[in-house]
Amino acid sequence: MARRGAEIFHGTDFSVPYLPLRPSVMTLHDLSPWRDPAWHGQAGRVRRRTPFLLRLGLATMIITQSRAIRQEAMDRFRLPASRVVVIPLAAPPQLHRTAPPEGGYFLYVGTLEPRKNLPALIEAWRLVRRIHPIRLILAGRKRADGPKIQPEEGLEILGMVGEERLADLYSRALACVYPSLYEGFGLPVLEAMQCGAAVLASKDPAISELAQGAAVLIEPGEVRAWAEAMSKAITSPEWAADLRRRAVERAREFSWERTARATYEVYKEAQSRFDY
Repeated sequence: MARRGAEIFHGTDFSVPYLPLRPSVMTLHDLSPWRDPAWHGQAGRVRRRTPFLLRLGLATMIITQSRAIRQEAMDRFRLPASRVVVIPLAAPPQLHRTAPPEGGYFLYVGTLEPRKNLPALIEAWRLVRRIHPIRLILAGRKRADGPKIQPEEGLEILGMVGEERLADLYSRALACVYPSLYEGFGLPVLEAMQCGAAVLASKDPAISELAQGAAVLIEPGEVRAWAEAMSKAITSPEWAADLRRRAVERAREFSWERTARATYEVYKEAQSRFDY
């Protein structure tokens, strides 16, 4: 850092330097490594290292992306409120509505991993498909420890897709479904809302905070409730249209410029607090 003339370190992977020679900021995206070890089998080092860094005050300031995670972090790591700042994320501006919904599929976007609760989503979709011949599309990187999903009629697994195609997928979906067991923010929910999609998502504290009434929130483990909401999206087009309208309105409240400006203010605060 000295050679490069760096004034501050921002750690976005749960870490900051062990030697506090410069002010530093740590982003805590969520506390999933501590919530359930099965969600992150390779995160043992993070689980051991990060609490040590936080409790010794080696991170001058901490950023979370929701108030829910801020409170959870303060409770778990005994952090003073003055060191933890909430800065929401934003969706890329190039993600926007490209077409009206076609009504032919539900869309999930996100990593295919244990925390995302995909077996429950697929089970709910199967219940819906008994009556309505609708597809389920899964878009996102498959992690090595992700659920084993067998191919079946109506189920499409796309893998990672580019932003141009992603905007079209969001826009044309009958609804976007996000049944995650736990989130720090829920960026795919915001992306879908910005593209004017109706969103059905988990009743998770961070997602609830993000959605603010612009999405239907369902307990992640209640498969029948998911099936009922998905069926309603098919049979009640006016209800789905109202969801899409509210989604776009809520998404306008987020921007990367606002996120960047707020992050810069945290950098300045870290510098002012650091004892050189």
